[in-house]
Amino acid sequence: MDDHGRGSGPRPTDTGGDPLEPAPLDPGTPDPLPYEGVWRFTAQAVDASVPQARHAVRDLLYRQGVPVSDDLVQGLLLIVSELVTNAVRHAALLSPMLAVEVAVGAEWVRVSVEDNHPYRPTALETDHSGEGGRGLLLVREITREAGGVCDAEHTSAGGKVIWAALPLKAVRAS
Repeated sequence: MDDHGRGSGPRPTDTGGDPLEPAPLDPGTPDPLPYEGVWRFTAQAVDASVPQARHAVRDLLYRQGVPVSDDLVQGLLLIVSELVTNAVRHAALLSPMLAVEVAVGAEWVRVSVEDNHPYRPTALETDHSGEGGRGLLLVREITREAGGVCDAEHTSAGGKVIWAALPLKAVRAS
């Protein structure tokens, strides 16, 4: 997996002054928390990318010190697995590459998977006779139970991005 991450450091702004001199911070803007940021990984749309994406997201959350409960991590990893699996199974022909993005704010974490296939998926109703087709229902249910939101959107390049945003809750010390 290629890591094209953008960390939580400040973004450059054009102040018209010396580009080597740091821009003054707006005193009304709170400093970002150490774990806030956006990271993006790209991978081939192949089966091996499913566990790679899951491990990359898990490692990122722990490395950045994101205050997530074990339950929330497990839910996020299941969402990533389902979304990457869908991209591999249903979009690989038109989209040999996919992207996984993790965005962490002060009170939420959002995972998304983007591919270049133009069709938005629809969640299938439960069919106990089939082996597949319920991944998006599972994503929607995990997201709902965590108090989050999920959606699919078209990209400007003609593909789609499917995302789920879950609230961070205070982790109780045991």
